[in-house]
Amino acid sequence: MPAFSFEKISPPVRRAPAASTPKKPRGLISQMIDRLAERRARRALRGERAMRRDGKAAE
Repeated sequence: MPAFSFEKISPPVRRAPAASTPKKPRGLISQMIDRLAERRARRALRGERAMRRDGKAAE
């Protein structure tokens, strides 16, 4: 029979919810791509509106 016995100590219970990691700021490249995409979408929308007006006027 061993002279010592070791107890297994359980880790302390967490009572507070785990803090979520703060959102990382968007990179410069991501921001530039977003701006370009937004401008392209606006330009396409303007083009569609012009085509609709031209189509209605020709009828």
